[in-house]
Amino acid sequence: MERLAVLELYSGIGGMHYALKESGVDAEVVAAVDVNTTANEIYRHNFPATPLWSKTIECITLDEFNKLQFDMILMSPPCQPFTRIGLQGDISDPRTKSFLYILQLLPRLTKRPQFLLLENVKGFETSSARGSLVKTLKDCGYIYEEFLLSPTNLGIPNSRLRYFLIARTLPGKFSFPATSEILETFPDVATSESVPERPRPTSVSKQDQERQILYKLETPSELERKRSQNSDGSIRVLQEYLQEETELEDVGQFLLPPKTLLRYALVMDIVQPTCRRSVCFTKGYGHYVEGTGSVLQSCMNVEVLDQCSQFVWCLDSLSEEEKLKQLSKLRLRYFTPREIANLMGFPAHFGFPEKTSIKQQYRVLGNSLNVHVVARLIKLMVQ
Repeated sequence: MERLAVLELYSGIGGMHYALKESGVDAEVVAAVDVNTTANEIYRHNFPATPLWSKTIECITLDEFNKLQFDMILMSPPCQPFTRIGLQGDISDPRTKSFLYILQLLPRLTKRPQFLLLENVKGFETSSARGSLVKTLKDCGYIYEEFLLSPTNLGIPNSRLRYFLIARTLPGKFSFPATSEILETFPDVATSESVPERPRPTSVSKQDQERQILYKLETPSELERKRSQNSDGSIRVLQEYLQEETELEDVGQFLLPPKTLLRYALVMDIVQPTCRRSVCFTKGYGHYVEGTGSVLQSCMNVEVLDQCSQFVWCLDSLSEEEKLKQLSKLRLRYFTPREIANLMGFPAHFGFPEKTSIKQQYRVLGNSLNVHVVARLIKLMVQ
């Protein structure tokens, strides 16, 4: 197969581009398209040689697309019209306009791309936008497969359930049995195949795995689910994705401030380095606490943990001063942007321009995707 020309739409910070490189497929991104200024600066910083079109997709003419002669489309359209916590406006949401424009152009391209991959949030699979997509694909002579996958499918300790669709033109076929069902695991993947190893492998003792403090009022089923995740040996421990504190110029900037500790201690999702789980990081991480991602308990001193485990059940009866004193001992902190990037599969050489603020880094990472998951799907799509 000759080198594939790839069009990367909604390119963001380059998650799809990194996935393409990791997949091992012989391909080149001939154009990346996005309108987000911050994301584009980060993309240029990491892929200076790739043509980056900072314009709305609707402003790109059919002739301009035809001139690119691309063989593959990688895209991650705006998810807000389909997310559970949004208005779920679907195709009536103005943010789907560019996606519908792509579907209108696809049948009119002089050279239809051989491959197409789309990523979006869970919820897209029941949308009218998805209905328009699969109708267009069928009309244009594509076969497709759909997935609902999370990084945990690859042993990564982070939940980020997303919808994926891969498509290829007939008479080609996929290297796995076709199905009309939405797959929730990778098909025919050997269990020995895994994501690249992270440095500093750690050995976790059984005692550390079982040591736990119940910080919030959880239902028995929620607690059992977390215990089950933490005991799943097929998932790596968070420690493998963390930076050493000596690597951080100012670890203090990531510690939760006193006001946040006092107000949100009982609703935060708190994990330890020995855990095999963390919840999805969103664009609001570091700015909002509840529901935006896990926070890390960086103090693992046994004596401190034993003291704290005695008081968490009676937080309401303690003075604010005593609550803060005890909570501060745990050194609860946000995951750093680099640690989130590690969990999302971005390589060690991925970086941010110097002027990018921490808040901006969290925001663009929260809008991105898991590189390892997409790399595996690109490989499945092309094989």
